[in-house]
Amino acid sequence: MLDKQSAIPIYVQIEDYLKEQIAQGVYPVKSLIPSERELTDMFGVSRMTVRQSLTNLVKDGLLYREKGRGTFVAEEKMEQPLNGLTSFTEDMKERGFTPGTKLISFSQIHPDPQIAARLGLSSEAVVHKVVRIRYADDTPMAIERSYLPVDLFPALTEEALQGSLYAFIENKEKLVIGQATQRMEAALAKTDDAGYLQIALPAAVVLIERVSTLEDGRIFEVVRSTYRADRYKFISEIGR
Repeated sequence: MLDKQSAIPIYVQIEDYLKEQIAQGVYPVKSLIPSERELTDMFGVSRMTVRQSLTNLVKDGLLYREKGRGTFVAEEKMEQPLNGLTSFTEDMKERGFTPGTKLISFSQIHPDPQIAARLGLSSEAVVHKVVRIRYADDTPMAIERSYLPVDLFPALTEEALQGSLYAFIENKEKLVIGQATQRMEAALAKTDDAGYLQIALPAAVVLIERVSTLEDGRIFEVVRSTYRADRYKFISEIGR
């Protein structure tokens, strides 16, 4: 299985072997792979070499460790393009997943100064605050906290929020969505969010703030989303 005369480092050969075994289904998603000791005996190498291979695969998102249990095959990460304005529902359907939504809260509030500024409103204005968990095939993928002007969407209801908000805006309100600006950053999940996303702390997440406008330039939405870092990778196409 290994060519110890090759210029390719042994730990890389072990990584390639395990990647091939995962791709062929020998080790299915969420299955336990052999322990460090078993791999050491299998390959006839040092435990430190095996550990380096496994650590690299964990960093790459192919494996994950559970303390006291072992190392397991991770679910494949979804690629999220950053060069198009689409809804979560549209994204999941395009990938062949069944999208789902759980509405945590729906209320009307006076926005804090930052949200008000993002929406171009005064702090005395009233906005809808919507908190939803978004699912792909019953797996929680993200939490969205959306803020929308009540004056712009007086007819927004809990029923409409069970599906695609963008579909409601375009099909029911007959408005044309224009463009958006997004800001991204890495963070550690907060306790409440970890519970919603069904991930164990400490866990990495990706925070995205999107400010969206209609075709006529009116700002209609500020949404702050928390994505599971173990299930997403973000892709951006750039040119020169």
